[in-house]
Amino acid sequence: MASHPPVIPHDGQDSGGFDTEALPEILPPESGSAPPQPAHRKPLWAAAPATYLLVGINCGVFLAMVAHGISLWMPTVDQLMHWGADRPNNVLIAGEWWRIVTAMFVHVGFLHLATNMWCLWNLGLLAEPLLGSMGLMAAYILTGAAGNLLSTFYNWVWPVHDPSGAPFFQAGAGASGAVFGIAGALIVLLKSKLLPVPAQELKRLRKSVIYFAVINLVIGFSINFGSGFTGVSVDNSAHVGGFACGLLFALPLVPRVGSPRSVFQERMRLAVALIAGLLVLFGFYVAHVAPPQN
Repeated sequence: MASHPPVIPHDGQDSGGFDTEALPEILPPESGSAPPQPAHRKPLWAAAPATYLLVGINCGVFLAMVAHGISLWMPTVDQLMHWGADRPNNVLIAGEWWRIVTAMFVHVGFLHLATNMWCLWNLGLLAEPLLGSMGLMAAYILTGAAGNLLSTFYNWVWPVHDPSGAPFFQAGAGASGAVFGIAGALIVLLKSKLLPVPAQELKRLRKSVIYFAVINLVIGFSINFGSGFTGVSVDNSAHVGGFACGLLFALPLVPRVGSPRSVFQERMRLAVALIAGLLVLFGFYVAHVAPPQN
């Protein structure tokens, strides 16, 4: 997303009212009293700590890769796999299911990292006030895992073939499945009438997120259409899986801003339990139903 979205303020109370602790106390001035001190402004990261933490982890992993001699622009498949990328045969044959999670923190070069982190930062700043910091972390992990699971299943059942006709399993990596998941959650949450934002502004924000998702999905499918066997391609199945999971994740939720805290927390627990349960069931399906490759 090209522009910096407005940040919806956090609600610091148990209800949808103002945070009275943030309001200045109005008292008559005392004789000889010192003038009031200006309020201390919080650093930018304090408004959305989970967003900055996720961006920091992704950047930290990439810097560690580069420090260990991996190419800044185009790592090899073996290098990506060493650092936790996902590949169907490693997951389904070798049983390395942890790659479903680690792959969302590994990137295929600096440009891949930069574009994903720009999108994550913009969407995260908009989503974190609505989901809370823990909610954004949960959305990132769960939707990213959903995207990687669907990618594993799709690329196992319909693999790319090399020039000899043998199946070739490409390494999957990147935060884009989780980014699409956060976009999906925003599309649902920005529909809420509880948010203290003018309806026209909410409509504009929601449209921009929808355009982001649609345009990037179209670009991804266009790049891959008719490309055949190549070294690098867009993992559209991860994008679709993450996006669909984000929509589903947000359905039980009310936005954190404007709703009673107890209601939000109850809905968040329901959403996390629902998605985690569905991912476990889908994981069992992928493990036991995906047909073996010759």
